[in-house]
Amino acid sequence: QVQLVESGGGLVQPGGSLRLSCTAYGFTLDNYAIGWFRQAPGKEREFVAAIRRLGEGIVYADSVKGRFTISRDENTVTLQMNSLNPEDTAVYYCAAGITGYTGSSKDGYNYWGQGTQVTVSS
Repeated sequence: QVQLVESGGGLVQPGGSLRLSCTAYGFTLDNYAIGWFRQAPGKEREFVAAIRRLGEGIVYADSVKGRFTISRDENTVTLQMNSLNPEDTAVYYCAAGITGYTGSSKDGYNYWGQGTQVTVSS
């Protein structure tokens, strides 16, 4: 069974940090570009960051540039989130795309995880 599982979400104060992980089960992430998206209540799912198969081609949304870092190692892709603010509160999803696409369109990704909640609040 092909499955992506996100972990590492939680409650953090403004200015704090969290580290999200995306792990694959039933397949290897080596052959896929990986994207992170997020969805806040009442809003569309939006692109956060993406990384190509060999770790190149990293792309960030302007809203997280300089604060978030995406990286990959074997079968896990990590999103390090620093200087978090309440506007970062959302469910965060990782997605895998076979074509190497690292753009912001959800249609470019084939597999999705169930999401992990990130809440930034004092």
